[in-house]
Amino acid sequence: MRCSHEMPFGAFLNPKGGTSFRLWAPAARQAELAFYSAPAAPPRLIAAECDAQGWWECHVPEAGAGTLYHWRINEELLVPDPASRQNPHGVHQPSCVVDPLQFEWDDDWTGRPWAEVVLYEMHVGAYTPEGTFAAAARRLEDLARLGITAIEVMPVADFPGRFGWGYDGVLPYAPHSAYGTPDEFKHFIQQAHRLGLMVFLDVVYNHFGPAGNYLGHYAPQFFSEAHSSPWGAAINFDGAASRAVRDFFVHNALYWVNEYRIDGLRLDAINVIADGSRPDIVEEISSAVRSATPGRHVHLVVENENNEYGRLAANPQPGRYDAQWNDDFHHALHVTLTGETQRYYHDYGREPMNLLARCLTHGMLFEPSERLPGGARRDCREAPPQPLGTMVNYANNHDQSGNRAFGERLGQLVPPGARELATLLALLTPATPMLFFGEEFGAATPFLYFADWQGELREAVREGRKREFGHAGAQLPDPCAAATFEASRPDDGHRDGADGRRWLALVRDALALRRAHISPRQHQLLTGEHSAQRVADTGLRVCWRYGDGHVLMLELNLGAQPLRTGSTGIRLADRQELLRHGWREETPADVWPAWAARWTQGRHPA
Repeated sequence: MRCSHEMPFGAFLNPKGGTSFRLWAPAARQAELAFYSAPAAPPRLIAAECDAQGWWECHVPEAGAGTLYHWRINEELLVPDPASRQNPHGVHQPSCVVDPLQFEWDDDWTGRPWAEVVLYEMHVGAYTPEGTFAAAARRLEDLARLGITAIEVMPVADFPGRFGWGYDGVLPYAPHSAYGTPDEFKHFIQQAHRLGLMVFLDVVYNHFGPAGNYLGHYAPQFFSEAHSSPWGAAINFDGAASRAVRDFFVHNALYWVNEYRIDGLRLDAINVIADGSRPDIVEEISSAVRSATPGRHVHLVVENENNEYGRLAANPQPGRYDAQWNDDFHHALHVTLTGETQRYYHDYGREPMNLLARCLTHGMLFEPSERLPGGARRDCREAPPQPLGTMVNYANNHDQSGNRAFGERLGQLVPPGARELATLLALLTPATPMLFFGEEFGAATPFLYFADWQGELREAVREGRKREFGHAGAQLPDPCAAATFEASRPDDGHRDGADGRRWLALVRDALALRRAHISPRQHQLLTGEHSAQRVADTGLRVCWRYGDGHVLMLELNLGAQPLRTGSTGIRLADRQELLRHGWREETPADVWPAWAARWTQGRHPA
């Protein structure tokens, strides 16, 4: 099976020979294709014709797969193709014609249902010493054996420099050149599929990065005159000429799921996308992907600080999303275990154990609400219960470590006995779980903010980090140094040592429990019928209920001292213990050990 996504942008090979090139440049007086017959040769300029909507087009009979090209704007500025499928020498250099049909896909993969999703967030550049798609593909078998079912790849849209998080991409259709070629990314995806793993891709539709973006020179209509963004110019999704802009991003989503056979998209920070249209661009992308992928399990996830739960649906629906990253769970857990209440943890400082309990039974904590300067919410009214499968729960992710001065993972901030419990709580509830790469073996390495900026931008970023974290009282890591990027790579030596092997066994056991007892029952999980009971100061007893009377129960002590509960607790009929952590056989029935959790199932007597 060979796959190509047809779109109005970019370069496409003509079946009868040659390549056609299209560029939307409504503000350009003139546009020419700069065609390189050889890598070191000067470009040959080919005139393009423009229609009334600002589309410039030309056909080059000699151009084929591998041809390098620029667009020349107004006889002076050479720019890459914004819909380039590949920019092999960096985002300022020529684009490359790619033949997507040269890659042959297996034709028997249709994905996996949402109930089976266990996400693993991965930064390709930091995942292996080589930092490439090919090197990452060689490690996928280990993740499949562990029980992971879906790799969530942090953004790969091409960005300037050798290293970066990927959220400042400027060529959304081109995989980052330092990671490998388009075909190498496809091999990574194909290898994942052959191992039963889905591949999700993190995409950024809320801004372009600050370096390497040339759109303002010839298509300023890409940017809004009415809205702003925390990261620069907002994208124009609802103003004049916005139809072409919307199409650029809708086609990008379709491109990844069709041409690359991606199994899921995670839309970054949709709360900062300003769009007064109906349907808005977030809804339109969902509808387009649903329509274009019949017969496949293609999943859609959002990051949305504003908790707009109306965008979610427990079953696939056009315009809706399967799940949202649940910061409420992470923040309540973080505050419970660390006591930190600064910045966006502010709203979680009052009775954090109660908030954690509510997260476990209801999903989100707060109604849709924007954040005030400093991180607190404008409104902390309680949100209604949500289908728990639509919540993606995690103890770690790139933001929660990387937005700290020294990039600590949660395990480096909590008492030793709590490290494993935090990860187990993310994995073993009816919510959808996610691990952050390295967490599966208890990595102690940080995940820092890093970006290979140059010149004035580099100095501005360094100064910005100093202003934000100068209170930290120690020498801050240089965000633009290669050493900071290298320090963010999980330590393979730890993975292979005794502690790493112990962590791997723990995660493997937890995911085996999930696979056998939680995932198969997701379709019977009720909403709004679950309960959580506080037990003394540090204990929780949580009961998740199913439509057939079945109950999954968690007994949890998030404290450094044993708890005397005064009773043996709820007696489930047909009780079966599934997993215990920190619990010994000789422990009295009315005592919960320090830093311990126990999962059981059965039927509730009531």
